[in-house]
Amino acid sequence: MTAPGELIIEPKDGQPADACVFIIHGLGADGHDFEPLVPALALPKDSHVRFIMPHAPRLPVTINGGMVMPAWYDILAMDLGRRVDESQLKKSAERIQALIQEQIDQGIDNQRIIVAGFSQGGAVAYHAALTFPAPLGGLLAMSTYFATADNIELAEANRQIPIEVQHGNFDPIVPESLGRSGADRLKALGYAVNYRQYPMAHALCPQQVNDIGKWLSARLS
Repeated sequence: MTAPGELIIEPKDGQPADACVFIIHGLGADGHDFEPLVPALALPKDSHVRFIMPHAPRLPVTINGGMVMPAWYDILAMDLGRRVDESQLKKSAERIQALIQEQIDQGIDNQRIIVAGFSQGGAVAYHAALTFPAPLGGLLAMSTYFATADNIELAEANRQIPIEVQHGNFDPIVPESLGRSGADRLKALGYAVNYRQYPMAHALCPQQVNDIGKWLSARLS
């Protein structure tokens, strides 16, 4: 898999960043997909947060007839729970972890790093955050599923990571039952998970954006 780079948004006031939020996009999109979210979050004016939005490589996707598109991994079947190419997913998670480590090496406190992902990107976020060897500041899973739940090797360092799972009640792409089952699986493993659902399809809604802004502010205050 190639590494096509990342969209990086630095703090608006020109001050050096003291926190970092990764947002991992979904299938067929790119890092710019969530660029408009940043100003809508209404974070406190004294926040100095760097946003990093990686771009997925272009891969053939089986469920889309083998069409080549931006994808973190191949989706083999849309059956209950999804069948995915886990080796590709884990490789994408390793790429995100390498980017996280770069931020730590540049002086960002690992506990002020948040990993967020939407849809396919959320599955990558789950794996990247829960297997990272140093404690992170939080995990935000949006309209997604816990694809590697059955064989993930969980890192003890992130057993206490704050987890926020959000899903739309009318999602036709990733059924809400998949989002809830991922949250329930984590709770059964002893993680503290906050689950929110919204009257929406496979997207973000204004109330959700407001909730994300408040959640990030609480994590990074």
